[in-house]
This record gives sequence, C-alpha cells and structure tokens, in this order.
Amino acid sequence: MKKNIIIIGSGFSSLAAACYLAKQGNDVTVYEKNATIGGRARQLKRDGFTFDIGPTWYWMPDVFERFFSDFGKKPSDYYELIKLSPAYQVYFGISDFVTIADNLPEIVWTFEKIEKGSGEKLEAFMKEAQSNYDIAIKDLVYRPGISPLELITVETIKKVNQFFGNISKDIRRKFNNPKLIQILEFPVLFLGAKPSDTPSFYSFMNFADFGLGTWHPKNGMYSVIMAMESLAKELGVTVKTNSNIEKIHIENNTATAISVNGEIVKGDVVLSGADYHHSESLLEKRYRCYSESYWESRTFAPSSLLFYVGFDRKLENVTHHTLFFDVDFDRHASAIYDNPKWPEQPLFYASFPSKTDLEAAPQGQEAGIFLIPLAPGLEDTPQLREEYFEKIISRFEKLTQQSVKENIIFKESFCVNDFMKEYNSYKGNAYGLANTLMQTAFLRPKLKSKKVKNLFFTGQLTVPGPGVPPALISGKLVSELIQKNN
Repeated sequence: MKKNIIIIGSGFSSLAAACYLAKQGNDVTVYEKNATIGGRARQLKRDGFTFDIGPTWYWMPDVFERFFSDFGKKPSDYYELIKLSPAYQVYFGISDFVTIADNLPEIVWTFEKIEKGSGEKLEAFMKEAQSNYDIAIKDLVYRPGISPLELITVETIKKVNQFFGNISKDIRRKFNNPKLIQILEFPVLFLGAKPSDTPSFYSFMNFADFGLGTWHPKNGMYSVIMAMESLAKELGVTVKTNSNIEKIHIENNTATAISVNGEIVKGDVVLSGADYHHSESLLEKRYRCYSESYWESRTFAPSSLLFYVGFDRKLENVTHHTLFFDVDFDRHASAIYDNPKWPEQPLFYASFPSKTDLEAAPQGQEAGIFLIPLAPGLEDTPQLREEYFEKIISRFEKLTQQSVKENIIFKESFCVNDFMKEYNSYKGNAYGLANTLMQTAFLRPKLKSKKVKNLFFTGQLTVPGPGVPPALISGKLVSELIQKNN
C-alpha cells in the first residue's frame, strides 16, 4: 500500500533511502535543516574556489554502480569519474614520500623496492583481501543487522579466525618496513578505529584501495549528492531545505508526525538519517532505545579539524590526495581513542582537487583541504584552530620543500563545534561509530526502533557503518525493512 514517508536529513543514506522508497510507489518527502542538501557532504564555494566540505575520497565504485543500476541508471548518466593516477602520496619525512600507483602491479613493484620480498607477500595479502571484499561488500553488508545468523555463511565460517584477529598484527607478521606497515594500515582508518582494534576480516579495505583504485567525480563528491537528488526528484521525491525538525510525535506507540519549524507534518512512516543520538533526542525518553550511558560507552570514529584554503599559485610536490605520516602514528591514535586530547604532533591529510579538476580553483591557483583527525568531544576554540593550522602548514612547507604561507588568499575552518551545530553530531564526531568487533553488524544500533512502530533510522551510526558506500547501502537496507514492515 502507498505510504506517506517522512525522511529527516539529506545525506547519502537519506537520499538513497528516498530513491528506493519512491521506487516502491510511496510519497516521500525529505526534510533538511540546512540551506543546502548533502548532510556532511555539502559544498563550499568562495572566490572562484570549490571545496567538498565533507568526504573527498571516492572508493568502491562498484557500490555506486550497484546503487544507480537498481534504478536502471549508471553513474555516468549524472557525473564524470576520473581515476586518479597516482592514487595518492604518503610523506614520511622531508622530500621522503611513497607514491601509490593506480594499479596493483606497480604498487607491488613499489613495495618490493622498499622491502625485498614484500612484493610477493603483498600479492598474497591482496588475494585474501579481495576474497574478503567479495564476501563483505557483495554480500554481508547488504544484510540488515537484525540477527547474528546473518554473518554465518559457508564463506565466513572458513574465515572465522579473521573476526578475532586484527589488521595491525596481520600486517606486522608479513611486513617489516614501517612505511609499508603504515600504508597498509591507512585504509582501515576509514572504518573509524585503530588498526589494532579492527578485525582482520576488514582487510577488504586494502582491496578497495589497491585493487579498485581511487577516483574523483568531476566537480567533487558533491556531484554524487546532486546526482542522487536528481534521481530522487525523477522518482517523485520532494526535498525541503531550511526545515528544522523539533520533535517526532508518537501516538499509540506509533510514529505519526514530526514538528518542522513549529508546524506539525503527519506521515505514515518516519525515517531519520540524522545523527542517531540526536534523532532519539527528538523522542520522549520512554521511546528511546539507547540511553546516554550507552552512547557514552561506544567507540566513536574521530572528529576532524578541517581547513579549506585558497592559494594564489599552484603547489609543488603534492598529488590530489597527500598524507603526512612523518610523526608517531601510535601517539596520535592514542590521543584519539585511549586518552582523548589534542595531539601534540598530529598526522594530517591534504587534498588538492584542483590538481585534477580545473573547476576547483581559478586558473593558476590551488584549492587545498587539510584534515587533522581528532577525538570527538574536545574543546574547540579559534585559538586552538589557529595553533594547529600553524603546526601543519609549517610542517607542510618543510616536508614538501616550498613556501606557501604567503600564498594563502583565504582559509576557512570546520571542527567539533561545527559538526555539532551543523549536523547535530554526537560530541562532534565526523564519521559515526567505529567498526570494531563489538560494534559490527547486529551489534550496531538498529535500523528499526524496538519501541516505536513505523520509526526507522539510517546512516553511519547504524548498519552497516561509516563511509559513503556504506551510507548508500544503509539507505537500501532500511527501505527494504520499511517495505517488509508495511
């Protein structure tokens, strides 16, 4: 039967769910509190420069293809994809960097050159990683996290030991060179946890990296948001911005309406793609499934301090994606997960989309995005932001052997306070709940409320987890659950 479905938020998971639910024949309306859609994946434009505010990495292109194919479409119907070559670069010291190619044979050759015998080990490691990818991304993550039995298949039984080992130990058993170890540990950071807390099975992220490559949608990741909005509208979805949700109304233990900008809007189903903790705060306490102590006990993925910088010239010795691992990885990780505080010497990441995309900056100039991972919930002041920008930009100059400070036209920042204000994000987290063993699949917050009928959730705090591809999948999963329950 046709339902009137209310969706809170307009990030990747909400837009994906909207498309699937509209395809089922429902009336779907998306409400977004901000002036533009996209959730964390919004866009900043200033003085001819264009920045992705949120995600900048396009991995797992097959997940995007699968999403669009569900509607008889292809990504190329909406946006142009460019495979990055090289994929990225990692700095370990002054003019000391490793460049990751856009294909596995060249990466194997790079490894072998750094550590004799590591090329053959990498090939074996990647074969296992691809096997895990085929099991996880093509099958397991498309299950709704209702029962532990979802994880039990012939393939996973063969790999049961990989759910109890961890990525860090596995990599160190095979490789000795610290540079190679850090490069192999890097992809699991997208899962929001330390490599030592991430199950071995998640090596599938290494296949996403080395096997499938790193891509860039022309005009940035926001092109994907715009594509999904176009598809949603083609399917009949209504999208309303500047629509702040103040309450979810419950009658007879059933979600029946929301309050939007002071007005009550009725619906048959309420689906929230907003931060899960915030979504439950829109309910009276008796209807919430997860207490404050529950959220306090969870392992959250990091927050971030981000800078969006316009340079008046092209920068040298960097690629589109450049990582700076010249300081102690473990000490920074400890400052995020073990003893939350501002790291003394932070690792950081920089993206220069104008290296690939001419539209990202005026001719002869450069757009730069700098990111420092931080523990959620930290004090966030203008003074701290300025102090840490000075730290990383000074190191950037030293490591890449160029002066850039005098070439800065402008910079804008985004940190813990902004994540809370703009996205109602719990403690200002940027990526949701970490994918540790005890926060995987059926152990994550549920897609469907246990206490309220016709109330559902989607996004990076529920199934399957953090990241853009999982967000697309989360939207699909919750749409199927809504269809099944109605």
